[in-house]
Amino acid sequence: MRKSLPLAATAALGLAIVGTAAPAHADEHEDSAAHLSVLHAVPDLPVDVYVDGDLTLDDFMPGDLAGPLELPAGDYEVAITAADAEDDSDPVLGPVSVSLDEGMNYTAAAHLDADGEPTVTPFVNDTSDIAAGEGRLTVRHTAAAPEVDIWADGEVAVEALANPDEATLDLPAGSLEAAVSLAGESDPVLGPQALDVAEGSNTIVYAWGSAEDGTLDLATQVVDGMHSAPDGVPTGNVQVPGQQSQLALIAGVGLLGLMGAGAAVLGIRRARA
Repeated sequence: MRKSLPLAATAALGLAIVGTAAPAHADEHEDSAAHLSVLHAVPDLPVDVYVDGDLTLDDFMPGDLAGPLELPAGDYEVAITAADAEDDSDPVLGPVSVSLDEGMNYTAAAHLDADGEPTVTPFVNDTSDIAAGEGRLTVRHTAAAPEVDIWADGEVAVEALANPDEATLDLPAGSLEAAVSLAGESDPVLGPQALDVAEGSNTIVYAWGSAEDGTLDLATQVVDGMHSAPDGVPTGNVQVPGQQSQLALIAGVGLLGLMGAGAAVLGIRRARA
């Protein structure tokens, strides 16, 4: 399958996500916790994720979005196993140490680059204030596909968006019909799909999968709380239930760093210290 990266480089990717992505507009809100969502957008790769020896993401599937959650700063140990492993005694990747910093609000996405290679992109979510009566629409290209045009209600809203770029528009709140086409073409490769742009919220749409393999799909995330007079901390619309929900999001960060090595590394065994 696709080429893999050394484990040390893979671990560095995980650390880069949580250690170098600067929080957007973090000083506009009093809360200093890390707000994190994790998108699994690598097709055909279910995994289990352990944090500090505990199973925290069971059968984490492509297309799943975990979070958001407020996470305390600190260091955690993450190990990745094949789906449905009995425990983490024989991980295929890890363990790797992951550090979380305060004041972050972002989504970490494991996805394919334009050439179909697994990669990791930390997207910083725009939580700046939105004018009354408006909502924010963010489109992120995370698919193995060339440049695309983004359509809204039959008109091109964003031209020639490349992987892993994003585009953000503030629009009147309401419903619109969204579609994705190859740049310069009019026939959609995704959509049309009805999309609600809520007032005071950032609706984030991800194009993910592979055009060549016929696995293109859309994932949607909503980050709210950006009214002109904010009355809450920006969070989102997907929750991880259970007592281990905080560890699950930390596990997701470690997963994204480890998955930067690609699907092929599922046959690699860790080197014990």
